[in-house]
Amino acid sequence: MVEPQCPGAVERYIDLSGHYDRAGLQPLKEELIAAAAEYRGHYKRVYRCLGAAGELRRDMNELLVTQAVQQRLAKRAAGIISRELKKTGTGSTQAEQRFLTAVTHKGVVALWDTVDAQAGRVYELADSYGLAHHLLNPILTAALAAGHRTIACPDPMAPDRLAHVILPELSLAFVSSAPKTPWPHRAYRRLRLDAMVDADTYRTAKPRLRFTRRVAAALLEEGVAGLGQAKAAHDRLEQLYNPYVDFDGVMEQADRTADEILALERL
Repeated sequence: MVEPQCPGAVERYIDLSGHYDRAGLQPLKEELIAAAAEYRGHYKRVYRCLGAAGELRRDMNELLVTQAVQQRLAKRAAGIISRELKKTGTGSTQAEQRFLTAVTHKGVVALWDTVDAQAGRVYELADSYGLAHHLLNPILTAALAAGHRTIACPDPMAPDRLAHVILPELSLAFVSSAPKTPWPHRAYRRLRLDAMVDADTYRTAKPRLRFTRRVAAALLEEGVAGLGQAKAAHDRLEQLYNPYVDFDGVMEQADRTADEILALERL
């Protein structure tokens, strides 16, 4: 449920509860409560697993991103900016936020078709340790300063960090690729970000990195399994509810609401 911030003047409530057969649902009350509790319980575990996996990935990143690595990534970003962002855009100054990758009950999913539809040239950033953010952040800043429409795609495991950037006006995209989500096409350019890590730092940290990657992968796998269990519980809830919902009434209300919105746009 979304609570209106300024009800009546800006938003309004839409009450769908009248489309339930409440009398028919009463005998199923205990079963519904149990199924809902199971559904919520699975999600609690999923959040814990994915949160822990995200923290381990952040630990790997902080271990490897030295000042020298940041300087190398900044230098590479500056070269890309001077080469690719010469033109001035249409005046956009705020990035659109979109998730291009997600953790689902089917595993980690990347919507690469979205990139194909908006960019003819793709920089593939081969990245095992979350280094792409340090390259993408200055590119994002420069694109906005030049007025280009920019789509910023956060890392689903660390939403405060960038994983991909798409510049539709330039038919250009920068995507992070990983073993679970490889870029499926031949890239315009492929940058091996892992190669920018200091060799001595990597050699010293190798045992810790190996352990951390293994544990993070196991936690991610548990999270995916939990999402599958949560989906099964949600499907069970839908099976219980569906016979007692007036879907024709729901669709009629949706049509009325859509007509009201379209009428406002014509004013």
